[in-house]
Amino acid sequence: MPAYVIALLRAEDLDSEPLREYRAANTPLVERHGGRFTVRGGRVDVLEGNPPGRVVVIEFPDAAAARAWYDDPDYEAIKGLRQQAAETDLVIVDGA
Repeated sequence: MPAYVIALLRAEDLDSEPLREYRAANTPLVERHGGRFTVRGGRVDVLEGNPPGRVVVIEFPDAAAARAWYDDPDYEAIKGLRQQAAETDLVIVDGA
């Protein structure tokens, strides 16, 4: 069953140098774990609640692959770039 990593980012500058470095380094890590971006930015039409600055959805083959991406030492090395530049809600959700 596929699983999805959903990230809601809030930042003053969503195109800051740390976030650009993070995106460039993260893309091959996601692919290494069988993931693919299904949403990466784009227009957000808020129906309820507060708008995030950016929405990212990554599809993985299963929750174990998503967790392996997050726990990868190479990801550990870059996630600080995102954390310093943006407040993020990050979850893994099982697909239907």
